[in-house]
Amino acid sequence: MHLSTLDWSFVAAFFIISLVLGLWASRKAGKNFTEYFLSGRNMPWWLLGISMVATTFSADTPNLVTEFVRTGGVSKNWLWWSFLLTGMLTVFVYAKLWRRSGVLSDLEFYELRYGGKMAAFLRGFRAVYLGVFFNVFIMGTVLLAGTKIGAVLLGLDQNVTLLITCVITVVYTALGGLRGVLLTDFFQFLLAMGGMVAAALVLLNHPDIGGLSNLLTHENVQGKLELLPDFKDTNALLPLLIIPLAVQWWAVWYPGAEPGGGGYVAQRMLAAKDEKNAIGATLLFNVAHYALRPWPWILIALCSLVLFPDIASLEAVYGSTGIDIKDDLAFPAVLQYLPSGLLGIVVASLIAALMSTISTHLNWGSSYIVHDVYQRFYRKEASDSELVMVGRISTIFLVILAAFYALFLQSAGQAFGIILSIGAGTGLIFILRWFWWRINAYSELTAMIVSFLVTLFFEIWFPDAKDHVQLLWVVGVTTLAWVSVTMLTAPESHDILWKFVKLVRPHAMGWKPVLAKAKAAGAVEAEGLSTGNLTLEIAAMFIGCFTVYGVLFGTGYWIYGETSSALMASGVAIIGTWILVRLWTKYRIFS
Repeated sequence: MHLSTLDWSFVAAFFIISLVLGLWASRKAGKNFTEYFLSGRNMPWWLLGISMVATTFSADTPNLVTEFVRTGGVSKNWLWWSFLLTGMLTVFVYAKLWRRSGVLSDLEFYELRYGGKMAAFLRGFRAVYLGVFFNVFIMGTVLLAGTKIGAVLLGLDQNVTLLITCVITVVYTALGGLRGVLLTDFFQFLLAMGGMVAAALVLLNHPDIGGLSNLLTHENVQGKLELLPDFKDTNALLPLLIIPLAVQWWAVWYPGAEPGGGGYVAQRMLAAKDEKNAIGATLLFNVAHYALRPWPWILIALCSLVLFPDIASLEAVYGSTGIDIKDDLAFPAVLQYLPSGLLGIVVASLIAALMSTISTHLNWGSSYIVHDVYQRFYRKEASDSELVMVGRISTIFLVILAAFYALFLQSAGQAFGIILSIGAGTGLIFILRWFWWRINAYSELTAMIVSFLVTLFFEIWFPDAKDHVQLLWVVGVTTLAWVSVTMLTAPESHDILWKFVKLVRPHAMGWKPVLAKAKAAGAVEAEGLSTGNLTLEIAAMFIGCFTVYGVLFGTGYWIYGETSSALMASGVAIIGTWILVRLWTKYRIFS
């Protein structure tokens, strides 16, 4: 494929604007650690929310959605749509708790919630495990998608693609810190979303497709359109809907959808001006991520079934590129049919999606290395300028590792399955540690170790086990192990627990022994601490889920031309929105 001069001008303009934003943000970024990694804790909800959406709109995401639609139909997207539940739980329950904690990274939480050497070890271990190894794996999957896009759309060797992408991203990320990431995310998301909508509209009018109505009735697309799996087909219903909605959303740790919040989502909440901005940011993120963004990707994936109906058709065109030919390649493949000008915008939008994700993971991962390893264990008295310098060096280190790792992966679906498996079984403890005083540092360490070992066991002895079967085993064994260890080991000291409760003010239900002891010592008034209304918050979570799913389904049914179903889904969305507004204004459950 050859890009015209006009196309290249759009790509060049994108790179220049991204670098300018990073350089502009660098004026403040180097002041101190808080400014470099949390933008001075003064960011508005809309900028933080869009940044989260931009980060999850990575270059591999449309590839993954395309692979899902081609191999299992639209309903296979429930493998990630189900994570809306944990997203809404974070919005209405955990966002304000994270902001109240006042920690500089979500791993600092460990030495706030737990005490002693085990808490320090857990913090350092998680920093290396997540900030380096797991973070490099995530970035590798994104860069993998980038190499496929570069090979198909630009004719670039994967090494060249990696070099160009990594150098430009690391420059503005290292210079601008989180503020630079947020500003470039905002610009990059608008470009990426606009590019996808435009691409979907143009592809629908391709001569071989002939418009939306012809696409929906095409023989290659039939059987792929249902939004829910066939309830009579248990082989599809169980792994695609029942297990994701019943188990996966609360049991699995997945980047951007961590149960109880965490990772770069927690970083954004900690950077917010206040609790309301933290809540608003996560709410905007979940609405945009699950309700507004999927349909351009899905339409492009459906178009790919007409233009490249199978793997053989992809191999016939791209077999000589040297990249692994999987169904996820169909996404960049269909973009070759875009006209000059628009092709340049779409290529720039895909580069934007890739860079926004990489920049966030670089800043987030380096914050762990600096704050939770270097400063915590090696240089407690390090100056702000030294910490910023170490952050910039670690940013370069992480991107080099990720680029090398990207060369060993094959497809977006493969990476998605590995991530789900490794994080299985740990989610419940991240939810309950805020609400059950009995959980201790040994509980979390056990969950991480057992989850990894059980996953390794399946990979070695049962490599052909179905993904959902393996998931259930990992979750069951891991949960049994960490609950057993929790009950067999001593709880954290009262001083540690009381300090946590007094600062964060979690709901009192699981902290009664701690509160009782505090009351007996005269440390708290008889009415206890103001903790909010958990019942209303959980109700708001489910109402929020129905509202977002209503928008998601309503949009789909309007596209499909199914008016009655579209009206019903849209009605659910409108009623849900009205109820949430009432909860906000009358009961003030978000404050």
